Amino acid sequence: MAGGINDKYGVGKSSEKVSNVQPCQSMEALAEWRSSEQVENGTPSTSPPYWDTDDDDDYDSGPRPSDLFGKHTWKIEKFSEISKTTKKEIKSEVFVVGGYKWYILIYPNGCDICDHLSLFLCVADHDKLLPGWKHFAQFTISVVNQDPKKTKFSDTLHRFCKKEHDWGWKRFMELSKVTDGFVVSDVLEIKAHVQVIRERGDRPFRCLDCQYRRELVRVYLTNVEQICRRFVEEKRGNLMKLIEDKARWPSFCEFWLELDHNSRRRMYREKSDSILKVVVKQFFVEKEVTSTLVMDSLYSGLKALECQRICKNGKAKLLDTEETPAPIVRLEKDMFVLADDVLLLLERAVLEPLPPKDEKGPQNRAK
Repeated sequence: MAGGINDKYGVGKSSEKVSNVQPCQSMEALAEWRSSEQVENGTPSTSPPYWDTDDDDDYDSGPRPSDLFGKHTWKIEKFSEISKTTKKEIKSEVFVVGGYKWYILIYPNGCDICDHLSLFLCVADHDKLLPGWKHFAQFTISVVNQDPKKTKFSDTLHRFCKKEHDWGWKRFMELSKVTDGFVVSDVLEIKAHVQVIRERGDRPFRCLDCQYRRELVRVYLTNVEQICRRFVEEKRGNLMKLIEDKARWPSFCEFWLELDHNSRRRMYREKSDSILKVVVKQFFVEKEVTSTLVMDSLYSGLKALECQRICKNGKAKLLDTEETPAPIVRLEKDMFVLADDVLLLLERAVLEPLPPKDEKGPQNRAK
């Protein structure tokens, strides 16, 4: 067992690595939404375009995210008796998600600690798998309370392998709180949502099942916006310094205006594959639980550009141009092409205001 770890965060039971994720969510409105059946009952989505479907051509050669997602409910009966007599772990029955076998592992009296309930998701029969095996998954584990507002949730993202075949939380919740509505008729109910991820390195990819994504976006939307905003603000700041530089900016403008038409045209264009690889490398951080939502957002943006290309060719109905900002780039076959003159686009990138910040934080956006 590993020791000396900040156990509020995702951690392997037999590993000393720590996952950089958020601790258990405890906001009442958020917990109430996540505990309810709104997602399953088809509450209308407030997600951006393309977020609520994986019905496209990207998965002709393999399973869709919805095929790699699954849920499991584990009800531990006679929990009070078990927690008094059992000092070690208890395993759930094995369940299958994404073609892989899993089970939930609970330490009723804590793993390496004595004042917290410990919970982990584990790969079943990990010692029997072929050498070099890896399962990459995002998952949510919750301990259900009879008051939905008090249900405890935690999310994490992990690449399971031989050395890290279990992952979860040593300090999932305090033992003193387990009897506060979590044990009903001497039954403790634990739920797991597991999303196996089929990643790509060459372009943004759809990571999450539609309903699971709708749940997570309400938890982490502010985090996703902050990640994207920080990146844009950093690049805008660098560009602003260039434009305000009284020596460098006029020199660049003079250089650009002296180029002939063919030279400018070549510099307007770049292979989409080379750009998209950089985008994935920049934004898909393996240990960040928000990476899947960021990747889904980038995937949606790429789909919007592809849709605009199709619309231009007269094969689909145009999007509402009053609601959609004019893009700085457009797609032409396998190329990204600047949508206007370079000097105009650079100035626009600096001067055009960003969307207002979301100051409300995680909330129930479905109500």
